[in-house]
Amino acid sequence: MAHNHEHSHSHSHDHAHEHEGGDLNKRKIIQLISGIILFATGLVLKKAFPDEVTYHFAIFGISYLILGGEVVWQAFKNITKGQIFDENFLMSVATIGAFAIGDFPEGVAVMLFYQIGEYFQDAAVQKSKKSITSLMDIRPDYANLKRGNDTEKVAPDTVKIGDIILIRPGEKIPLDGSVLDGESMLDTSALTGESVPRSVKAGEAVLAGCINQSGVLTVEVTREFGESTVAKIIDLVENASSKKAPSENFITTFSRYYTPVVVGLALLLAVIPPLFFGGAWTEWINRGLIFLVISCPCALVISIPLGFFGGIGAASKRGILVKGSNYLEALNNLDTVVFDKTGTLTKGVFEVRGLYPAGETTKEHLLEYAAKSRKLF
Repeated sequence: MAHNHEHSHSHSHDHAHEHEGGDLNKRKIIQLISGIILFATGLVLKKAFPDEVTYHFAIFGISYLILGGEVVWQAFKNITKGQIFDENFLMSVATIGAFAIGDFPEGVAVMLFYQIGEYFQDAAVQKSKKSITSLMDIRPDYANLKRGNDTEKVAPDTVKIGDIILIRPGEKIPLDGSVLDGESMLDTSALTGESVPRSVKAGEAVLAGCINQSGVLTVEVTREFGESTVAKIIDLVENASSKKAPSENFITTFSRYYTPVVVGLALLLAVIPPLFFGGAWTEWINRGLIFLVISCPCALVISIPLGFFGGIGAASKRGILVKGSNYLEALNNLDTVVFDKTGTLTKGVFEVRGLYPAGETTKEHLLEYAAKSRKLF
């Protein structure tokens, strides 16, 4: 009964994550479709009734709030934190400015194209995360916690240091610990890549994520689940994008200086010609805002991390774990690759292809000696 309960708990947890991701996608699609319908309605209305500026403003304004409201809000929040110059600020200033001079469609269009780009970016990242998470099949589902003479199946993250757990043949080791009783062979390939099983007995340490192959082990837990080897590996791979490559760091630094320079130039472009050369204020403010929009480095800032994340996701589909984008970039300078373990490029499963006895020994005798020597070991 306990097993069914635990299984359903684990399943519902995974389902909740999928459900949450689905809800976010649905919300984004509804947001885009609503914004596009209102934008298209505004364009038709503007052409049919060019003088009804109030209606134009109302329809384009609602479309703008649907598509760009979160961008403006994010820009405001960043300003309160002291982070003024970023792409949210650039787009907010440019689009609000476009509304101020009466170019409503232009203001909405910037937010629309930005949101479409964001949607495709989110879809790519979600796809990569899914392929990475599906690769991490070393996550244990449950732990057999000993309570007196009985065992109870519980979630690994509820087990404390010092608790005693039982690991039966075929089960994953849920937490790092020390063997109190029992002797077994462990499949450590998920953690180390080593295909040859390792033997363990009382007094030796075992790591979460390994598979118990033969005997029953009684283990005293030495680390909580959050600190266990398997949890750290999963966290490392799922958050691989946090280890930034040099090119990512360059882009971050670049945008920090680039954005204020662009805002300054746009301001000069809007102010200097009308003040000193008799240009029309409306025309030059409009040009300054256009300059702001086309200079927004969103694509540049997004493309590098997205490229690395896509690479990490594509590698994980093929069974290759990349622990950070800095390691992925290091492959650019790769010259020689050395593989040290059986099981890295091969499966470590061997078979006899031929028997070649020396001297007068027959094949049958050779097989007999080989069988006897195996018994000795």
